[in-house]
Amino acid sequence: MAVPWLRLLDMLIGVTDLARGGRSTRTPAEAESQQLAAGSRAFGHLETRLAGVVVAALKEAFDRDTRRLELEREQVDAERARADRALRLELRRQAGDREIGRLRLVAAVAAASWLGTLFFSARVVGGGAGPKIAIAGGWLLLLGALAAAFLAQSRVALALDQMDEGFSRRDAVASGLPGQLAPWLIVAGLAAIGTAVLIA
Repeated sequence: MAVPWLRLLDMLIGVTDLARGGRSTRTPAEAESQQLAAGSRAFGHLETRLAGVVVAALKEAFDRDTRRLELEREQVDAERARADRALRLELRRQAGDREIGRLRLVAAVAAASWLGTLFFSARVVGGGAGPKIAIAGGWLLLLGALAAAFLAQSRVALALDQMDEGFSRRDAVASGLPGQLAPWLIVAGLAAIGTAVLIA
């Protein structure tokens, strides 16, 4: 024998309606349409629950989009910082290469000047002590310029090697005092040798 579940359920609903405030004179179809009507208590709970789910889903989507945008912004900032650092390193490397080229030119001029003055040494050797001292002083100044140029080149090369390791001084590729002194030593040496030639 089949159990009439629908009748039992209807009776149970009727008893609960009776307990709440008396039996309603509405038919079951009217009661069902009344419960599902807009603004009714049953439909209001459903609307509230659906609205809560939609709000939670929207909030989660907005939070996810916000996190994604922040991550993209951080990546763009990191890329920009990396590009700026690479540009600074490249500019310093180019400045170091130019400085090394200048110092090599100074060293070549010092060496060529020293070798060139050897041609005048025969004329000066026959002279007195004054021209000999002047040409010896000029040679010492030219050799000092050559040594200063080599010292400055090694300093710039060391600065270029340390540049990738975080060496962040602004004048990291400067040759310093030896690089500034080398051209003046050449000028002084050539002046001394010129004086020696004129005296002899």
